[in-house]
Order: sequence, then structure tokens, then C-alpha cells
Amino acid sequence: MLDQFLQTAGAYLATSGIKLLLSVILLLVGWKLIQVLVRILERSHLSNKVDPTVLSFMKSFTAIALKVLLVITIMAILGVPMTSMIAVLGSAGLAIGLALQGSLTNLAGGVIILVTKPFQIGDYVTIGSVDGTVNGINIFYTHLTTPDNKEIIIPNGTVTNATIVIGTALEQRRVDLSFTTSYDADIEKVKSVIMATVCAHEKVLDDPKPMARLQQHGESALTFVCRVWAKTEDYWDVYFDLMEEIKKAFDREGIEIPYPQLDVHMK
Repeated sequence: MLDQFLQTAGAYLATSGIKLLLSVILLLVGWKLIQVLVRILERSHLSNKVDPTVLSFMKSFTAIALKVLLVITIMAILGVPMTSMIAVLGSAGLAIGLALQGSLTNLAGGVIILVTKPFQIGDYVTIGSVDGTVNGINIFYTHLTTPDNKEIIIPNGTVTNATIVIGTALEQRRVDLSFTTSYDADIEKVKSVIMATVCAHEKVLDDPKPMARLQQHGESALTFVCRVWAKTEDYWDVYFDLMEEIKKAFDREGIEIPYPQLDVHMK
């Protein structure tokens, strides 16, 4: 029994063992070479000329395509007939396609993002209900970093079907502020105090011109709206500074910011 097993093993090694060994070596070496090629692509001079979004997608797609080609080559070395291989790949592709419909949707979404370029790496975006800075786009997912340093991974299929707001697309942004005062406040004085405060801020732009107007007669207060323009990178500095400075200016000028009030009439 042992002699028969050794003979069978020896015959197999003589006929197929070399192919099997060659396939294993090719798999290990090829896998390592693919990693090296992707790193070379990332560090090449071409990467400096290509949009970071396109480069991220190219790296991901190249790695997957080369790995698939490597597996097909190994199967050919092992003697798997190409007709059978094509039939198996077709059947497997159909089964995988049905099982991974979501992933294929994400792949299509990645291609759409690459072609249309709605945003780029480094943009601050709001996608649906989440927002953050884009730090990576690959075949299946888009990666965002939130202002409090959390990473959000969004499927590309979701990205292409969502409303996208790009906060850094333009050089200037409008800062909208609202303030409430009592009904006893002088309207012209309130507007004057607001305008003097915003015009004194060094990061508020003169063009377009700032404005302050009475917006609404509320239930227990007058609501004033203030709209100023700032460079995109200065948006939050201007917003928080003016919220603080206008409150201080109201206090200095004796302009009351009322609490909610309710008048009760008793008979």
C-alpha cells in the first residue's frame, strides 16, 4: 500500500509537481511585484501631474486588475483549459455579480466620480447627512475626515445618489447671522451697532457689501439678520467672532436680548 502511494506521489510530482511549485513561486513573486508597482505608480513623476482623486482610483483599480491577471496566468500554468476557464469565470462572474450587486453599484459610482469629478481630495463636503474633508477616493468607497478627527467611509453608490454640498468649491462664502432684540429697541440703532461691529472685523470682505436688516416680528422679540462675506478659509473665524462681538456691542449700547415672554390676561 505504501509503495503504491509513493509511486503515485512520485508520478504526480514528476508530471505536475514542477508546475505546482512554479505556480506557488509565481503567486508569491507576482503578488509582491504588484505591491511594488503600485508604490512606484504612487511615487512616480506622473503622480505629481495627475489629480489626487484620479491617482487614488488608478492605484486601487491597477492593483485589482493585476491580481486578477496573475490568478488567470497561474491557472493557465497549471493546465486548466482556457475554454473551461472562461466558462468557469463567466459562471462565477454571474454568481458574484448577483451576490455583490451593492459592490458593483459602488464600483460604477467610483467610475462616475472619477469621470465627473464632483469634488477632489482636500475638499470639505457634505454628502447626505455627513460632512468632512475628503481624504481618499478608491474604487468602492469615499473617505471623509470630520472636523473632530473621525473617519467616515461612504460607499460610492451612496455618494453618487446623494445631494453633495461642496463648502470649499469657491473662494468666498456668505456668513449668515441672526440676532434678537426686545420690541423696545430702536431699529436703526440696532442695525448701526451690527454694521459697525462687522465692518471693523479684519476678515469681513468689503465687496460684496455687508448688510443688516430687520427680518421678523417674533412672538417675544424682533429678529435681525446680518449677512457678510468672507474668504472660505475664514468662514468659521468670522462666524464665531461676530457672534461674540455683537453680543458685547449690544451690552455696551444697552440693547436688550429678551427671554421668551408670554402675556397672560386674567378676567
